[in-house]
Amino acid sequence: MRIRTLAALTACLATAGTAAVTAPATGAEEAGAPARTASTDNAASTAASAGAAAGSPAVRADFDGDGYADLATGAPGGKVSGHAEAGYVLVSYGSADGVAAPASTVVSQRTAGVPGSPAANDRFGDRIAARDLDGDGLTDLAVTARSDEGDAAGSVTVLWGRAGGLTGAGAARAQVPGGGGLARDLHAGDFDGDGEGDLLVPSTRSDSAEAYTVLYGPFTRAGGPARESALIEMKPEDSLDGVAVGDVTGDGADDLVAFFSFQGNAEGGWFWKGGPDGLTRGDAALPNGGSPTIGDFDGDGRGDLAYRSIGASVENFPYDKGTVKVVYGTANGPSATRRSTFTQDTAGVPGTGERGDQFGARLAAGDANGDGFADLAVGVPYEAIGSKQSAGSVVLLKGGSGGLKARGAKAFHQDTAGVKGVAETGDRFGAALAFGDVTDDGGAELAVGAPEENGTGAIWSLRGAAGGLTATGSVAFSPDNFEVPGGTDAGARFGTGFADEDLGHYLMGQE
Repeated sequence: MRIRTLAALTACLATAGTAAVTAPATGAEEAGAPARTASTDNAASTAASAGAAAGSPAVRADFDGDGYADLATGAPGGKVSGHAEAGYVLVSYGSADGVAAPASTVVSQRTAGVPGSPAANDRFGDRIAARDLDGDGLTDLAVTARSDEGDAAGSVTVLWGRAGGLTGAGAARAQVPGGGGLARDLHAGDFDGDGEGDLLVPSTRSDSAEAYTVLYGPFTRAGGPARESALIEMKPEDSLDGVAVGDVTGDGADDLVAFFSFQGNAEGGWFWKGGPDGLTRGDAALPNGGSPTIGDFDGDGRGDLAYRSIGASVENFPYDKGTVKVVYGTANGPSATRRSTFTQDTAGVPGTGERGDQFGARLAAGDANGDGFADLAVGVPYEAIGSKQSAGSVVLLKGGSGGLKARGAKAFHQDTAGVKGVAETGDRFGAALAFGDVTDDGGAELAVGAPEENGTGAIWSLRGAAGGLTATGSVAFSPDNFEVPGGTDAGARFGTGFADEDLGHYLMGQE
C-alpha cells in the first residue's frame, strides 16, 4: 500500500468520521502520553484488565483505565537516537472513534524512566504482552529487548498502567533468578487462576534451551514477582514454533499450548493445564502445527484451539497453501474427537488455495460482531491480489453455537473498498493480527499489520460490526504519521506484532 501523505490521510479519516491524523508535538515521547480526559477516579472504576470471554487469547488491554481497549504495536527494527534496530513500541489509545495516530504514545529506551538506553540491535518491542501485573486494575505492558549483548540483553521491561496513559515513569525490569537471556519469548496469563497477571519467560536455570518459568503476580513496582514456578521443560533440543495462552478447560485458570520442531522437522504439540498449583502438563498430544490462538468459538465457556496445520517439515512453510484446524475445548483440555478444518478451498471461504499463500500464517480470536461467540481472523500474508504477489489479505471466519463456520466468511485486503491505501507486491498485509474493542461498542476491532509496507511498516484497524468486520470507518497509520524517536527509517518493521500475539515462527515467503 502507498499510505497517502499526512494531509490526504487526515482528510480521508475525517470524512470517515474518525479522529483526524496529525503529528503530535515534538517531544511527545519524553513528555509521556498525550493529554487524556479520564480522571483517576474514573480510571479506577472503569479499568478492565479481565473483561474477555472464556478462552480469549488476551485480557482486554486498557492501559489508561478509560474503559476503551488500547492497542500496543511493536517496531523492533526502528531507529532510535541514531541507533539502528534499537526498537520502540507505539501505544494507541481507544476512543468512541477508535484508534488514531495523535492519540498514541511512542515508548523506547530513550523515554524518560525506561531502564537502560537505546543501542543498535536491542530490538526493544520484539515481544510485548499486556496484563495487569501489579493488581491495581490497570493493564500494564511487558516489553522485551532481544539483544544478545549490552545493558538491555535479554531484558523484560514493565511499563505500568496509569490514568494518563503509559509513560516510562516508574518502569522496571522484571526480576528473574539467573539474570538475563529471557527475551527470546514472552507470554502473559493467569496460570493459577488467582486473578493476578503472570508472565511466562524462558529460564536461565537450566541447560535446556527450551526451559521456561512462570513469574506469578502480583509484581512489585520494582519488577519482582510474588513467586516463581519450578522449571517447565519443553521438548529438549526442539525449537518452539508457537504458543497460545487461554482457558481451554473453562475452570478460570489459563492453560498453555505449545508446538515444536527439531532441525526443520515438525514435532507436534503439548498441552499444559492451569490451576491453583500452576501449569501441569496434560496427556493430550497435538498434531504438527504453529501460529496457535485460543477463543471460545462455540460459546460453551471453554476456549477452543485454532492453529495452522503443517506437514512433516516446517521448511515447507513458504510453499504451503495453508490449512487451519480447530480443536474444541473440554473440561480436560483439547478434544480428541471434535475438530474442524478450513482452507481457502472450503466452500464459503473467500479465495482459492494456491501454492505459497500460507492461509493461517497468523491467527487471532475475538468477538467482532458482539454476539458472544469468538470469531477467527486468518492472516494470508502471501496472498496475491490480482497480479500483486504477497500483497496479503485477512479472512474472517464467524463463530456460532456449533463453532466456527465457513458460511458468511469475509476477506479484506488493501484493494477492498473502504480499506485505506492500495495493495502492492510484498506488502504482506495480515502478517500480524490482534482483536480489541477499541471503540467500546461491544464488537471487537481487528488490528492488522503489514511490516513491509513502504519499507517502514503500517497498521490498520478494521471496525467490528453486526455482520462481522467492516472496512467502513477503518483507519491506517504508519511511522510517517507520528513522532518517531529517530525519524522515519526503512526497516522499522512497524506492525511486526501486537501485544499477546504469537510470533513463534518467522514468516518467510517463496524465493
